[in-house]
Amino acid sequence: MRTATILAGLFRSAAASDVHADSDILFGMLPDWPRWAIRLLFIMGSILTVTLLGTYFGYTPEDEKGLDDKSKSSAAQSKLHAEFNTFRTQYICVYLVIMLADWMQGTHMYTLYLSYGVNISALFLTGFLSGAIFAPFLGSAVDKFGRKKSCIVYCVLEIIINTLEHSTNFHLLLLGRVLGGISTNLLFSAFESWMTTEHRHRGFPDSWLARTYSAASIGNGTMAILAGVIAQVMEDKLGHIGPFQGAIALTVLALILVSRWEENYGEKQEGEHSKSSLYHQFTEGWKATLTDSHIWRIGMTQSLSEGAMYTFVFMWVPTLLSMDPPGGLPTGAVFSALMMAVTIGGLLFQPLETFVSNYMVSESNASELSASLIYILAASSMAVPAYCLSNASSSAHCFEDILAAFMVIEMCVGLFMPVAGTLRSKYVPDNLQGGILNIFRLPLNAVVVAGTHATDVMEPANVFVLVSGCFLAAALLQATLITKPAEVVANGKKTNN
Repeated sequence: MRTATILAGLFRSAAASDVHADSDILFGMLPDWPRWAIRLLFIMGSILTVTLLGTYFGYTPEDEKGLDDKSKSSAAQSKLHAEFNTFRTQYICVYLVIMLADWMQGTHMYTLYLSYGVNISALFLTGFLSGAIFAPFLGSAVDKFGRKKSCIVYCVLEIIINTLEHSTNFHLLLLGRVLGGISTNLLFSAFESWMTTEHRHRGFPDSWLARTYSAASIGNGTMAILAGVIAQVMEDKLGHIGPFQGAIALTVLALILVSRWEENYGEKQEGEHSKSSLYHQFTEGWKATLTDSHIWRIGMTQSLSEGAMYTFVFMWVPTLLSMDPPGGLPTGAVFSALMMAVTIGGLLFQPLETFVSNYMVSESNASELSASLIYILAASSMAVPAYCLSNASSSAHCFEDILAAFMVIEMCVGLFMPVAGTLRSKYVPDNLQGGILNIFRLPLNAVVVAGTHATDVMEPANVFVLVSGCFLAAALLQATLITKPAEVVANGKKTNN
């Protein structure tokens, strides 16, 4: 809550500058948005710039220190770092392209369907149900038939889906949502599974996985900001379908880039995938999830945190609108500020883990404790709107506090995206990654359904209490994974029972 209080203080300090004539000149040169929104963007942009410069010039991973040494060991380490940077760039380029395409669709899908005059809720519900139905089986297919092939299938499906969006026929749009449920499962399993397994096949240290996840989190926030601008320009020039046409072009580019990847499978030994059946992959994934408490605890922790995050996504616009902010609510400007907060979180992840491992726990438990701390901060930030909205006398004066809390929760999103990926790579076996990552989506879908239903039947303050409670439960469950050094889990196998 302290972080949210500091940000709220910044917003109020900026508000006090209205009396200066210079500020009137400055605001006259900017878009016709409320002054509080422009201040918000300026403050978040300044924090992002400081964070970027601070992490770039002030933070160096321990293993990169001394690379200028001319010893043979240093030369070998430098070569390994160069190979890793090339590999990470190869993956991140694809990841950024597909996330840019995904964000461009997401920001305009509702308005497209609204212009068609179709049953929007039925389309969204169909996509959700499709994802829930296919999740338990699709991941096993990813492991069995190959992660690269699955990424290619994802790209092909997305091209088909965005082509179907050109039609006003409800049944074709419905088909697109069914395919969308399948592609969503592939998006959140095939790409990560390929990267994690390929990372290990190339002999890079497991500790370096966190760098790739951190870069992905930073890039995801950046692409979201960029998508809002590009999608709006394409909509202005080509109509509501414009962003989807842009997404098709980006997905074709991603398809070309993915085709250059090496293939890998869910296998313990090379060639083993050709001998195992799809049923075997399916049952082994479920068996590992249910019998290994480390795996199901990671799955439940991340389902609680991501489910709470999605519930917040449903809540932030109506909550701010209900407070009748001066000058209205420019959702695009606030969304950009929220995505800046995500990027800030991604930048802070590696320094946070380094601090935790140096001063709080051993390196083997750094990710577990970092995750618990992030979830506690997230729970605290969501307690702010829960308190403000429950108190009718103060809710009218809490706009800055709630806005600051929303920035903090999105910064936490930027932090727990890479820490969650790091923990999945640590506990989930490589040979079952695709299947287990999709199994994790079952409790996630259940939490999302509960959270979405809560937004319809509960008071906003109570919904935020629920969201805060989910993050707190995630923090407590995550803390149970902080182990003694002898009990560390490596790639899904305990070294000491």
